[in-house]
Amino acid sequence: MCPEASNDETARLETLLAAGQRCCREDLARWLVPPGTPEALAEATRYAALNGGKRLRPALVLLSARAAGGSDTDEPARRAAVAVELVHTYSLVHDDLPAMDDDDLRRGRASAHVQFGEAMGVLVGDALLTRAFEVLAELGGALSASLAAELARGAGPAGMIAGQVADMGLCALPAGEAAADYIHARKTAALLRAAARMGGRSAGASDDVLEALGAFGEAMGLAFQLIDDILDVTGSAAQLGKTPGKDADTDKRTSVSELGLDGARRRADALTRRAVAAVAPLGAPAGPLADLAAALGRRER
Repeated sequence: MCPEASNDETARLETLLAAGQRCCREDLARWLVPPGTPEALAEATRYAALNGGKRLRPALVLLSARAAGGSDTDEPARRAAVAVELVHTYSLVHDDLPAMDDDDLRRGRASAHVQFGEAMGVLVGDALLTRAFEVLAELGGALSASLAAELARGAGPAGMIAGQVADMGLCALPAGEAAADYIHARKTAALLRAAARMGGRSAGASDDVLEALGAFGEAMGLAFQLIDDILDVTGSAAQLGKTPGKDADTDKRTSVSELGLDGARRRADALTRRAVAAVAPLGAPAGPLADLAAALGRRER
C-alpha cells in the first residue's frame, strides 16, 4: 500500500522537481515563442505552457543527465528538457479538446480551448509540438538528430499517440488488465522513457546506461499513471488542478477499473521498486532518480 505523503515527503518531491521548474522559468520562457509568431498565438501559447504543472518531464531529463555523468546546465540537456515539456504541454492542450477528453479545467484554471477558443487550442498544440523539434534542431550535429529521434519515438504513432488512440477507444484492445497496461505504456510511460533516455544521450551515455535509464523511465511512468488513476477516484479538483472522476464518467479502462483501488496501489508500489532497481547499478549519481520515483509513488496531486 502507498502510505500518505508527509509534509517532509512533499517538500522532498518539490526539491527533486526544482531543476525542471527552473528550466521552465528560464529556458522554456526563452525558447517558447520564436520571432514572427502572431501575438494572439503567442499569448495563448504562453498561457498553456508557462503557468503551473509539476515539470516532471524536464526534471527527469536533467536528473538523468546527472545520473549519466553529465551536467544539468549544459545546453543539450536544457534543450532536451524544454523539448520534452513542449511535447507534454501540447498533449495536454489537445487532450482537453472537446473531440478528446473534453475537459474545461487544466492546472487549476480554464483549459486553453476554453480560454481562447477551440480553433486556437488546436493551433497552440500544433505550435508546441513543432517548436519542440525546432528547439532540438537548433542544437545542431548528430546529438540533435539522436535527441529528436528519441523524442519522436516516445511521442509518435507507436508511443504517446498510440496511447491516446487506445484511450479514446479507436482501436482494438486486449481484455482485462492488459488493456490499461497497453494504454498507460504508450500514453504516459513512453514519453517518460524518452525523457530519461534523452537526458542520458545529452550526457553521452553508453548503451547500457541508456537502457537502464529507459527502464527506469518506463517503470516510473507506469507507476505515475497508476497513481493518477487512483487520484482521479480519490482526489478533488482543488488538489489535482483538473476535473476528477472523468475516467469513471466516460467508462475508460484504467488500472482502478481493472484492479480496484487496493490492487492499483500494490501495482504502483511494485513498479516503483522496479524503477529504483533499474538505476541502482548507476550508483550514487542516480540516487535522486530513485528518490524521485519513491516520492512520486506517495504523491497526493
